[in-house]
Parts: sequence; C-alpha cells; structure tokens
Amino acid sequence: MSDDWRSSPPAMDYSVDELMVTVLADQFHDGDQACNGMASFIPVAAFMLARATHAPELVWLASSVGLEPRPKRIPASTLEAPLWRDSVMYLEQYSDFWTYVLNGRWIGKFCVGAAQLDQYGNANNSVIGTDYHAPKVRLPGTAGLADLCSIGKQLYYWNPNHSPRSLVARVDFISGAGYLDGGDARERLGLGGGPQIVVSNLAVMDFHPDSKRMRLKSVHPGHTVEEVQAATGFELLLSEDGAPETQVPTQAQVRLIRDVIDPDGMRKRDLRRR
Repeated sequence: MSDDWRSSPPAMDYSVDELMVTVLADQFHDGDQACNGMASFIPVAAFMLARATHAPELVWLASSVGLEPRPKRIPASTLEAPLWRDSVMYLEQYSDFWTYVLNGRWIGKFCVGAAQLDQYGNANNSVIGTDYHAPKVRLPGTAGLADLCSIGKQLYYWNPNHSPRSLVARVDFISGAGYLDGGDARERLGLGGGPQIVVSNLAVMDFHPDSKRMRLKSVHPGHTVEEVQAATGFELLLSEDGAPETQVPTQAQVRLIRDVIDPDGMRKRDLRRR
C-alpha cells in the first residue's frame, strides 16, 4: 500500500460500517497484539485496515487460532480456516490459546461484542430476563468472554445497533465483567484492563477515568447528542465541551475497504444480524 492514505481527503460517500471500521482501526498500533472473536466482520476489517495503513507491525491473532494471517480478502466466516489458512502459526483454541492469553504478557487487546452492555461496561451474552433458568431470551453464551474480561485485557466493544435494548442501565446477567459498580470496584478485585471504548452505529463512547461510567466521546456525522442519548438506556456522561463529530474515513481508507479488504461486503452482515 502506498502512503497516499496519509494525505487522502475525507470521503463523501462512506457508509456507517466503513466509519465503524476506521474508528476501530485507529485503536490499534504497531506492536499491539490483538484478537477478534467469532462473527466479527467489522473488527476483522479494522485489523486488516490498520495493518495496510498506519500499523503494519500490528500482531493479529485471528479468532484465537491463526497468528499473523494473510487473507486476501475477508471470507464468508471469521471463525473458519479461510481466514487463517496462510497464518504463520496455528493455536489450538481450547488449550494453546489460553496458555498464551493467561500468562499476562501476550495478546493484550480484544474486540468483543455483547447483546447488552451497561453504563459501567459490563457485558451480557447469556440471557435476557431476571430469571436465568426461565429467561425471556437465551443468548449464545459467553464463548470465553467471562475469562477475557477478568484477566487484564483491554476490551474494545462494537455495537452496530445502538438502542436502549443493547445499551442498558444494568445488564440482566454479567457474562463479562466491566467496571462492575463503577469507581475502583474492578481494581479492588485485582482485575486490570477493562473496557476502553464502544464504537456504535451512532457514536463513540469511552469511560470516565474516575467514575468508570460510559461517556460520549464523539457523535457520528448526521446525528446529534440528543439522538444518541435518546437511543441509550441510561444517561451518558458529557465533557464540558460536549462531544465532537467523529472523524470520517478518508477516500483512500474507503477504497481499501471496498476494493481490497472486503469487496464482497461481508462487514455489512454485522449490521443486518443485530
């Protein structure tokens, strides 16, 4: 990839999935070790974009299996061999992966999704409803989320359907620990890391350094603070300066996403299935 992406002008015809991809990509840098989970087309596109532009030395573990994969494009699944077929190393997911993750030195950043996420970054992928044994909806399950949220990793959430159903005041079940009840609750339990940002189809959120409550960081073009707040099931914190507009993708980034990384538009599946 040439360096034209550095001076490329802002795109005028980007889509919301492409905006989410570029915002996520900006979170990863040379030397970071990052991993995506299952059904993670937008995070996979973000890793591939980061490596094609500002972070060629980003270490990527694809779906807990393939280290340093070299897919020509995003395949039809982010949890099958076509994604990591040309990796430099394979990890057996139920043994080797956890050996590396649990030693505290490797793979420090994870892109994760959740059916529910609350104001302190606690995640729920287990059940909707107050009775675990007779829920209104039984969700897919944690798939390792509980472990990843408890072993000092930095967590980057993505939510393509920002609504009061997905961003709630309190999750019905904690599948993955965020900042628990806020403040130093996580630290008191000896847990490092934690949620860093939430990238949705409306805005970008982070967490206040003291209270650990979710805070509005930027609002995507075409939306307002009031609209984002109305789509959130709790009161978002705001800085004194409000929330700036999210930086849009450049023309070069959009070309990379559409023509090289994901010409089949697999990333759009994430918007449809939520």
